[in-house]
Amino acid sequence: MNTQKNFEAYLRENNLSENTIRAYLWVYNYYSSHYSDLSPANLLSFKEYLIIRYKPQTVNQRIQAINKYLEFTGHGHFKIHTVKIHQKNFLENVISMADYKYFKQRLRKDGLMEWYFVIWYLAATRARISELIQIKTDNVIDGFIDMYTKGGKLRRIYIPKRLQKETLLWLENNNRLKQSDFLFINHLGEPITTRGISNRLKVFAKKYGINPKVVYPHSFRHMFAKNFLNKYNDIALLADLMGHESIETTRIYLRRTSTEQQDLVNKVVTW
Repeated sequence: MNTQKNFEAYLRENNLSENTIRAYLWVYNYYSSHYSDLSPANLLSFKEYLIIRYKPQTVNQRIQAINKYLEFTGHGHFKIHTVKIHQKNFLENVISMADYKYFKQRLRKDGLMEWYFVIWYLAATRARISELIQIKTDNVIDGFIDMYTKGGKLRRIYIPKRLQKETLLWLENNNRLKQSDFLFINHLGEPITTRGISNRLKVFAKKYGINPKVVYPHSFRHMFAKNFLNKYNDIALLADLMGHESIETTRIYLRRTSTEQQDLVNKVVTW
């Protein structure tokens, strides 16, 4: 009996994303290769190892993975408690609108149109990177793409009209409009990977003199949320658009970034 394959099948039955399945299987493989059984003592040792080595958010993600495995094996009563995460009262490392516009301008000027559209889609559709690479030319024609969340709920990602129009023109100029293909592909015609996107964005950031700390895929999603609230103050709608299960998750976007806080302090505190 192949326990890993059965666990993977169990995760798929629970409609978990591919990224989550990979992460959970990594935890399973690590635990099974370092601990002899699912005893409370071993589970506590595993939790202590995670706390020493990783940040709280990563610790909790891996605890969720082992808890899922405990559930799968019928050991749910051994469930490990997650660690408390102290939420910051500011957003950190979010790209500014000025840097975003400059980034787009430089990519377009250098003829790097695919990457120009990559960051435009990240910033204008609030798509997660795992969702971005699934967008096809047919979705651009439709003006939206439907995604299913971990719990099997439908989430629609809209492509703004201006972005849709420019993308269709770009596809037409490259003889790709009639192809039902992935929107972002590499030189082999295959979908670009999430890691490939993350790495290239860092390279471009350094090339154009933008702080690499603020240039990562999720940064553009944060930027979308902050600017949406600034222009249309409806946090309930934003929560739906972002695919958040709880509106409490969305409230972070009511806060200022650390840079904005510092700028305000510098202006206000003159004594």
